[in-house]
Amino acid sequence: MGSEHQHLLLHTEVRWLSRGKILNRLFELRQKVHMFLLEQKSAFSSLFENQDWVCRLAYLADIFDKLNDLNLSMQGFRTDELSLNSKMCVFIKKLEFWLKKVQRNSVSIFPTLDKFADDSEIDNLNTICDCIREHLTKLRDELVSYFPSIMNQDRTQDWIQNPFVEDVTSSSGLSDKLTENLIELASDRALELKFQNVTVSQFWLEVKGEYKELSEIAMSALLPFGSTYLCEVSFSAMSLIKTKHRNRLSVQNDLIIAVSDIEPRFDNILAKK
Repeated sequence: MGSEHQHLLLHTEVRWLSRGKILNRLFELRQKVHMFLLEQKSAFSSLFENQDWVCRLAYLADIFDKLNDLNLSMQGFRTDELSLNSKMCVFIKKLEFWLKKVQRNSVSIFPTLDKFADDSEIDNLNTICDCIREHLTKLRDELVSYFPSIMNQDRTQDWIQNPFVEDVTSSSGLSDKLTENLIELASDRALELKFQNVTVSQFWLEVKGEYKELSEIAMSALLPFGSTYLCEVSFSAMSLIKTKHRNRLSVQNDLIIAVSDIEPRFDNILAKK
């Protein structure tokens, strides 16, 4: 039919990003799918003739696209609890902004739905907005119930993420002695330049010699795993290494090499052989 894509996508629970992608692909190919279902005399063909249903599909494609972006931003080796909390807090605030827009019957923040509504001259956009508003409200409430502490805006650990922010010491929650140490650190121009060129964890490790107690407090907040990403990466690596043909293989050493990003010192290793 001259379409850019030749297939629809399959959703599986394991590949969680597929939920958003199948909705985008289905909306993109909706006219072709409609023709196919008509040829097959399927009852589902009537759904694509219902503007209200297609609007809901467009909205779901948009909202899951935004959820996928959030999920992807929270993956990776260099994540920590503080940065993930910030990202989740930002997303909840975005939800509240989207709610205000939808309450004014504006869907401009959902590009797929907005374009379809303009092209199709939807008459019952108010009804669609009521449905979207209900869904966004439930989504926000669910996220807040899962992460009740996020919206409290605890500022006592802001100094860990950036000790050079102005007045960061006023809400640090540190003892007088440690606050004085933090003021010294925040006034050091050389350390501020170094902070701009390394990760937060690297910075606090590098200043441990001079500011041991501050470094230990910072690392105790940065070290805990913020997500299950490392576990999932390790499991994927193990499933590739330990196949049914190698089910008696002890994978401990191989797994360490597979998931580590530390470059082996081959010269040192070979020199001992």
